[in-house]
Amino acid sequence: MIAEFMLHRTKADQVVPVYNDFIKKFPDVYSLARAEPEEVLSVTRHLGLHWRGKHFIESANYIVNKLNGIFPEDYDELRKIPGVGEYIAGAIVTVCLNKAAPVVDSNIARFINRYWGLNLKGEIRRKKEIVNIAGELFRGENPGEILFSMVDFTSLLCKPRTPLCEQCPLKSMCSFLTK
Repeated sequence: MIAEFMLHRTKADQVVPVYNDFIKKFPDVYSLARAEPEEVLSVTRHLGLHWRGKHFIESANYIVNKLNGIFPEDYDELRKIPGVGEYIAGAIVTVCLNKAAPVVDSNIARFINRYWGLNLKGEIRRKKEIVNIAGELFRGENPGEILFSMVDFTSLLCKPRTPLCEQCPLKSMCSFLTK
């Protein structure tokens, strides 16, 4: 959850050192729940987006006070934690719990839209067709590995503006190229 909060609109290579420092300073949910906002900001400041700092403390307080310090293992219960949206809940369920859940960020939505030739426009992450297909994609064995593979695939090949279609191993099956 902490990693996902940090990764919001931030590249993973920027997050790794901050995450490591954060976990050293706040090694458990109880230490984080007791933290002052300035303490959290002192560690996360380099990531920008200072508004997300409140998610760390609010989520830790929720887990400590409402859940007796026990992290939930259910998608719907995860969604009740302040700052945990659909993507973060899905990522936790697939990666940490190895269970199926739809995980859709803008990159995965873009891939699904292109590959299946849905031709959806605008904000497509929450569109029913996208979420349903994502739900199916993550039903297989090792859904966390599928998620990491899709994140890598979309960052390396199925890029937003200039997809590298000619290098893509899926090009013969992708609807994006057949238009």
